[in-house]
Amino acid sequence: MRSHAIKIFALAVATMILHGQSVAQEQTTPRFKAIAFDYFVIFDPNSVIPEVEKAFPGKGAEFTKAWRAKQFEYGFLRTITDRHEDFLRVTEDALVYTAKALKLDLPPETRNRLVNAYLHLKPWPDAVDALRKLKASGIRIITIANFSPKMLRSNAEGAGIVDLFDELLSTEANGTYKPDPRAYELGMKRLNLKKDEIVFAAFGGWDAYGAKRFGYPTYWVNRFNLPAEELGIEADKTSNNLEGLLRFVLGQP
Repeated sequence: MRSHAIKIFALAVATMILHGQSVAQEQTTPRFKAIAFDYFVIFDPNSVIPEVEKAFPGKGAEFTKAWRAKQFEYGFLRTITDRHEDFLRVTEDALVYTAKALKLDLPPETRNRLVNAYLHLKPWPDAVDALRKLKASGIRIITIANFSPKMLRSNAEGAGIVDLFDELLSTEANGTYKPDPRAYELGMKRLNLKKDEIVFAAFGGWDAYGAKRFGYPTYWVNRFNLPAEELGIEADKTSNNLEGLLRFVLGQP
């Protein structure tokens, strides 16, 4: 009897362990087959501020914000007028304009140093760990970014995270910029998946709008706590960090 009771107890314990493993696996099974990131969800655009501050003391944050706004604006204008250019060149053009607008001298050496800062961005503190968790879950990870291939590769190599991506996909692949629908469509074509199988992680409210309008399940990582764009379409979910994104993608409460 005692031997029989021990066997029953052991069987019960084994069943509980297996059940626990099953639950854990269910909790980490992604709701989607792939995730596409805008690069600023992973890399902090404000990490260029120290270099800008060296060039223009006391104006680092102001200049960086204006420079980034002009980057986006030039992307929009080039999309509308169908005049695509390497995004590193767009970044340089936006830099030159910003310096002129703020009436600041921009010698060639300073110009080159500031443009190169966009090749050496720092990841957000939660980015690398989140990418590793997503990779471990089995979900495919790509970018859909306006950054040129050189910008994507340089930053990923600097952070040591190239191996965490299935592809560093630039919209340069078909000569577009987001929010052109053709830019978002690249993800479907490269992954050979349907829209509802790919979640898009946006940094900008305009990008969240563009991705959702295109038809992707969309998560807005609103790092700067900005209001949603008044365009009648909002992301499925939003938070100011990647913890919420992980819960959304992995189907956790």
